[in-house]
Amino acid sequence: MADLSHYRNIGIFAHVDAGKTTTTERILKLTGKIHKTGEVHDGESTTDFMEQEAERGITIQSAAVSCFWKDHRFNVIDTPGHVDFTVEVYRSLKVLDGGIGVFCGSGGVEPQSETNWRYANDSEVARIIFVNKLDRMGADFYRVVDQVKRVLGATPLVMTLPIGIEEDFVGVVDVLTKQAYVWDDTGLPENYNITDVPADMVDKVNEYHEMLVETAVEQDDDLMMSYMEGEEPSIDDLKRCIRNGTRKLDFFPTYCGSAFKNKGMQLILDAVVDYLPNPVEVDPQPLTDEEGNETGEHALVSTDEPLRALAFKIMDDRFGALTFVRIYSGTLNKGDTILNSATGKTERVGRMVEMQANDRNELSSAHAGDIIAIVGMKNVQTGHTLCDPKHPCTLEAMVFPEPVISIAVAPKDKGGSEKMGIAIGKMVAEDPSFRVETDEDSGETILKGMGELHLDIKVDILKRTYGVDLIVGKPQVAYRETITKEVEDSYTHKKQSGGSGQFGKIDYKIRPGETASGFKFVSSVVGGNVPKEFFPAIEKGFKGMMSTGVLAGFPVLDVEVELYDGGFHAVDSSAIAFEIAAKGAFRQSIPKAGPQLLEPIMKVDVFTPEDHVGDVIGDLNRRRGMIKDQEAGVTGVRIKADVPLSEMFGYIGSLRTMTSGRGQFSMEFAHYLPCPNNVAESVMAAEKEKREAAKK
Repeated sequence: MADLSHYRNIGIFAHVDAGKTTTTERILKLTGKIHKTGEVHDGESTTDFMEQEAERGITIQSAAVSCFWKDHRFNVIDTPGHVDFTVEVYRSLKVLDGGIGVFCGSGGVEPQSETNWRYANDSEVARIIFVNKLDRMGADFYRVVDQVKRVLGATPLVMTLPIGIEEDFVGVVDVLTKQAYVWDDTGLPENYNITDVPADMVDKVNEYHEMLVETAVEQDDDLMMSYMEGEEPSIDDLKRCIRNGTRKLDFFPTYCGSAFKNKGMQLILDAVVDYLPNPVEVDPQPLTDEEGNETGEHALVSTDEPLRALAFKIMDDRFGALTFVRIYSGTLNKGDTILNSATGKTERVGRMVEMQANDRNELSSAHAGDIIAIVGMKNVQTGHTLCDPKHPCTLEAMVFPEPVISIAVAPKDKGGSEKMGIAIGKMVAEDPSFRVETDEDSGETILKGMGELHLDIKVDILKRTYGVDLIVGKPQVAYRETITKEVEDSYTHKKQSGGSGQFGKIDYKIRPGETASGFKFVSSVVGGNVPKEFFPAIEKGFKGMMSTGVLAGFPVLDVEVELYDGGFHAVDSSAIAFEIAAKGAFRQSIPKAGPQLLEPIMKVDVFTPEDHVGDVIGDLNRRRGMIKDQEAGVTGVRIKADVPLSEMFGYIGSLRTMTSGRGQFSMEFAHYLPCPNNVAESVMAAEKEKREAAKK
């Protein structure tokens, strides 16, 4: 039986281009998993194994690899940095016990680092920080540490200091042991010497050592007392305190180096062993009931408990459907029958594999703390709980963001329809933030996603992986509708046509709800004018109409309906009669309640060289953007703005033209706001035209 205290389930996450995948490659090289290091810029890294990843030099889907360092087993997940794929980061963090947050030495804390950091805080994942690329121009370790405090509101605990900077970066000083690690020019990770601290750094190292000790001993009152009395704590005591504080998220051990140049990586691997928690030390996952409410019980990480596991990712590859599973408790053997508590169905485990990016090793059993993949599961989706049929349970489910952008697609040739349907079905199972639906009026297939790049890559995968050539329509924005004033109204549904009739009368108020409240139904009926058993049918009738608004057929947000009176017939009233009455009431009253079109507003973060700031701001203003903040860095300026999504299509092209190819941007959904009249009118006219064309 493996010792769980020697397990580390860790993820590597950061902004685009901070060096996550390169860091993963170096970890694999140092742990002896690979013998030749593949570079991202050559399209040869181990974990970026999709064609699209190799070509674009970005990570699209999280990849899992296992390796060993100093008798400890690391299950490492390399996650994407691009904002369109944050769902991959979110679901990876959900099943990890610790993480390495990578920051670029010159770029610092970038927009996506903030989002990922927020996700990690929500999932309460302990982290160490790695400030990478210190060999690059404009790199400044101390500035990045300051940004971590200021922008992320986190407490970095500086564990190493850089020796030299930019092209003179040669190594690091371990602040805890006061030893210098200096690498030679061969670029080989094993070619380093441990020496005394360079003379010009002694004062700085002493200063940071003192800060480190003071922060660490706060974790242990006895140690703190003896330290205040002048007794220097031992290295082992300090490590114990740092481990404790890291686990409680009080601070984050912070390292520096250059993954590409193989400098400083060993200390990071040691830090994973020394400071990140093993599966047993992490707060156990809460169990929930069918509605998703916590029951108060937890999935204790132990091999003696019944089997509890979470499917966190589905992937389709040349070997068939793979279900990635994190086992929280119990043991899983080949041939076992397990229950999927979300569907209530049991499935037999045929093959289990340990993942090495896109290679795999067959397993006959796995146990608590393992991250494995099961081949050929039929009805499992992301977020489903797999458990022992004798001990059914549900682990806390995952919540995924709603897509904000859509495109209409059609196969180029007639025979492609069925092929497209099967391929899209597989892709939807793999990516919960990717949705598909059929437009009832036009019969078109609509793909919905998190951004232009997200959908661009989906179309590319359909073409290359599944051989489906598509005709792609222009990107469409996910508009919404709402109401602006309260309406008091009454509606009666009655139908007499031989036999029993139908009768339902409701008196109600429809009013704007609070932002992001969705749909809310309340009843203040006094007496029995509308019997209680019909309330669910009335609620169902109103709620069912929320998917199609009266202005342009977009879903309706934030409406509250209050039922205050009505009438019923002893024979003719039924649940269906009241449901029909509610639907008629919605159609009758929403047009009177000041309906309004809402548009998605994106949080946009633009990086531009200083000479182009005026052009970029002017352009964002023309796109109806609200500038929120500007921050000057060493290599350029970051501009934060809220901009309507409809104005952001093709923005990357304009930005590159304006900034001579040096600008970058990222955006994520922020909130919905009312559309200006001219925009609302053109959207409604376009939707009307589309419906009329579909009728022909």
